[in-house]
Amino acid sequence: MPNTATTPLASVPHSTLEDALALLCGVLLISIGVAFFTTAGLLTGGTAGLAFLLHYATGVGFGKAFFVLNLPFYWLALRKMGRAFTLKTFIAVAMLSLLTELQRQFLQFASLQPLYAAIAGGIITGTGFLVLFRHRSSLGGVGILALYLQDRYGWRAGKVQMTVDCCIVLLALWSMPISQVAYSIVGAVALNLVLAINHRPGRYMGQ
Repeated sequence: MPNTATTPLASVPHSTLEDALALLCGVLLISIGVAFFTTAGLLTGGTAGLAFLLHYATGVGFGKAFFVLNLPFYWLALRKMGRAFTLKTFIAVAMLSLLTELQRQFLQFASLQPLYAAIAGGIITGTGFLVLFRHRSSLGGVGILALYLQDRYGWRAGKVQMTVDCCIVLLALWSMPISQVAYSIVGAVALNLVLAINHRPGRYMGQ
């Protein structure tokens, strides 16, 4: 008889309802993490970080910039990750863009200490990304690239995302105080440690 303690269980695809609930939960968590960062005057990484930089430089709304910046990456997602992944990612990006535009109506912080905001916001956002990744989705941009490199070359998505995020945050040195950039890097590290520890090839992979 097989040893059930060591025999891997067959992978069961997620249902449409499970995917929908996961997208909602993941995006909601990420939007809360973004609220932590923005309230404390910090910068996020990934495509969201680029959207913030564009917003600060031009005044274009974050949600609009975030949505537009993701458009070129859907080609890579469609070719390399499949239609289902691309569709779920597009929905997640659209949801986050809308939530960030409306969030002030639902959530506001009177005061938030930057170090706490960086660590807590990073952990919350990383958990949201983990939910999306485990349901074969992302928030576009760097997330798509990180998942592709993990699937294609075995590079850990968390490490790829951490490297890119830190580079993006460093670009903020031209427009933000050094202290805020340092806190932002702490947030990027916290976010991506969640992914590096919990999202590895050979462990849980949603379908």
